[in-house]
Amino acid sequence: MPNRSPKVVGRRALLKRTALLAVAATARAQGQAPPAEPVTTLADAPLGSSVTVTVERRGDIVLVGLNRPFIQNRLDPPTRTRLAEAFYQYEHDPSLRALVLFGHGEHFSRGIDVDASQAAIIAGQRPASTAPTLDPLGNSEPRRSKPVVVVAHGDTWNLGHEIYLASDIRVAAANTRFGQDENTHGRFPGGGATVRFVREAGWGNAMRYMLTGDHWSAEESYRMGITQQIAATPEAALEAGTAMARTIAACAPLSIKATLASAHQYVDPVEADALSKLGAQYSALYRTGDFIEGRRAEAEGRPPRYQGK
Repeated sequence: MPNRSPKVVGRRALLKRTALLAVAATARAQGQAPPAEPVTTLADAPLGSSVTVTVERRGDIVLVGLNRPFIQNRLDPPTRTRLAEAFYQYEHDPSLRALVLFGHGEHFSRGIDVDASQAAIIAGQRPASTAPTLDPLGNSEPRRSKPVVVVAHGDTWNLGHEIYLASDIRVAAANTRFGQDENTHGRFPGGGATVRFVREAGWGNAMRYMLTGDHWSAEESYRMGITQQIAATPEAALEAGTAMARTIAACAPLSIKATLASAHQYVDPVEADALSKLGAQYSALYRTGDFIEGRRAEAEGRPPRYQGK
């Protein structure tokens, strides 16, 4: 056996001891539980006349439906709050891996219920909720880390289209009619279309529709890269969106979260400042003469006469 100097033996012993300590530290770290997150259960909310947001669990996915068909699924403050509560519960329900959002009745959503929302918007206040919420638009903290598929059909206008834009994957029925026509009513797209429509479709495509108020088809949305799949009927669109959610749910959930988190590290810093200012910009327009004129003209069934005041 060759002779080894005490110096060499000591160095090897030190390296071995250091390696063992590193392994032990790694084992301890892996054994430690991550910081506790709130655990919730998103409960079913069956379709009913008084239920404005339905919830149907299907194994590890959930279908959430807007249910104000008598007013084209326009969102009033209580419905927006209930939707935000459902998103929070989905985010923190470990048994659910994907969410599908759709609309009951003839339309996905014509957007905001202006009459029901006007006072709160002018005051710059959102209705308080007794339960935790998560903004479906993703314009404020906290933001979701789990995937959402939105299925559109019929009229999908303004806030309805902005919810569509804020999702991860978008499916549309062939009869979908999209719109961001707020500028024709003395408002502006205050839910994020000025950011996400531009990002998804490009400046010219987005401005062509936001600045004119013209509506567009499912085929045009697909051409612009906003819609990922078109189905022949609303029923087929919901089936396609559900199938997409099931495919996502079959993937490793931590990998899905990591993919979304990595992508958001790219887009969020660019968009955060613009999104944070939308509320103040939107509420300011509700206090203008042009907004009042737009509401008056709509009620009287005549073209508005805007003065820029």
